[in-house]
Amino acid sequence: MKLLNAEQIRQWDAFTIKNEPLSSLELMERAANACARWIVQNTLAESYYIFCGKGNNGGDGLAIARLLYNANKKVAVYILESDAKGSDDYISNFNILHHLSAIPIFMIRGERDLPELPFNCIIIDALFGTGLNRPLTGLAAKMVDHINNSIAPAIAIDIPSGLFGDHSSAHNTIVKARHTLSFQVLKTAFLVAENEPWIGHVHIMDINLHPAFPDEVSTPFSIINKSLASREYRPRNAFAHKGNFGHALLIAGSWGKAGAAVLCSRACLRTGAGLVTAHVPQSGVTVLQTAVPEAMVFPDKEAEQVSGLNYDLNHFTAVGIGPGIGTGVKQQLLLKELLEHIQRPLVLDADALNILSENKALLNLLKPDTILTPHPKEFARLFGEAADDFKRIELAQTKAMELSIFIVLKGHHSFVACPDGTGYFNITGNAGMAKGGSGDALTGMVTSLLAQGYLPKEAALLGVFLHGLAGDLAAASGGMEALLASDLIDHIGNAFKQL
Repeated sequence: MKLLNAEQIRQWDAFTIKNEPLSSLELMERAANACARWIVQNTLAESYYIFCGKGNNGGDGLAIARLLYNANKKVAVYILESDAKGSDDYISNFNILHHLSAIPIFMIRGERDLPELPFNCIIIDALFGTGLNRPLTGLAAKMVDHINNSIAPAIAIDIPSGLFGDHSSAHNTIVKARHTLSFQVLKTAFLVAENEPWIGHVHIMDINLHPAFPDEVSTPFSIINKSLASREYRPRNAFAHKGNFGHALLIAGSWGKAGAAVLCSRACLRTGAGLVTAHVPQSGVTVLQTAVPEAMVFPDKEAEQVSGLNYDLNHFTAVGIGPGIGTGVKQQLLLKELLEHIQRPLVLDADALNILSENKALLNLLKPDTILTPHPKEFARLFGEAADDFKRIELAQTKAMELSIFIVLKGHHSFVACPDGTGYFNITGNAGMAKGGSGDALTGMVTSLLAQGYLPKEAALLGVFLHGLAGDLAAASGGMEALLASDLIDHIGNAFKQL
């Protein structure tokens, strides 16, 4: 699914108005009805304090006020006064509301006009929408601070006021919403960690925008959802045998970190590789053959670390390296040797990435379509610090294009940067996965898909989606706090079944 920017979403509104056809006021009513319905069904309060600007976001708020009043809710409306005349649809809804004398309307012209907000009310933020292009100042900023200083929860309409839709809002004054009711599709602002304090729980209201529009526009960003993952998934042939599903090599583990190799190997097998060989130190052989009897084990000549490649890489259909291997001199030489000789699809994670960050010249040895799976700190060590999450995404796109590789920037909404300049945000996964071992599982899963013949882009997108979905299923079963990487691995099969 394409991820549209704020301007494209406004164009989608106009496209719907023209081609359905309907008026802009009717479309606003459709959006307000969706929001009011959600508020009535999901909240219970003594009163609703609705703060409106004079643009279309304020028009939404005025329409919601009327609909809540019609649902027998006690409402009060507070309008931020400004020199602006107000949008046509705002004026239309203001005139309708003005005739309902039972709904009090207050104009906020200065700080003295800001109302006391009782603890048992609900605040509805309809001050500014995605058209905002500069930080809030003056009375608008004071109004937002007033809302944020209240203990009453706030519900933002479309986007929290003060938040930019498509670039960083760092240091802005922004409404801290408990819930955000947005329209039709996710916005980029909802997918980056820096905005978590403001957006709360995001709920997408389907307002039936014309389905043909997304095909009319191009965008570098898309969302990895079930529909996309299902298209990438290849069901098995009934007459298949293990040779049809590849042979994955995993180079992982060291003394005290054999668990990384176990998790990586188990995830690789659960994701469907026909054969899996784990290259581990001698100290890890018994651990692997006990914990993962389905995997073959290649013991390194060293007891406590992996140190060299004493086999033909061409025996394998894909290779994953990094979980728990350490960053010593021997591991650096091993990685260099691997990068110089490998002709197979490759996944680099964890310590393999840390070695790259300490030996930047090795980046030039990466073969096209190699997959890197860094978390934000590993990414920063590799490619430098970014001023904000949006700049980090831009940097990931730039480096993916420069090096002709795929970069899976891990996080709540992991971002896959592709060498053609496109990028994909994943929408599965949860905070319970923020534990050691989750990344090792992802490495095994992506390597498994590569071994089975999925193209690197397919393996990255499908692997990230399934990884998050397995985590969601595990959290639903046992809760986020108790979720272990091994629980996630145990739910990979159920994740596949959802496709």
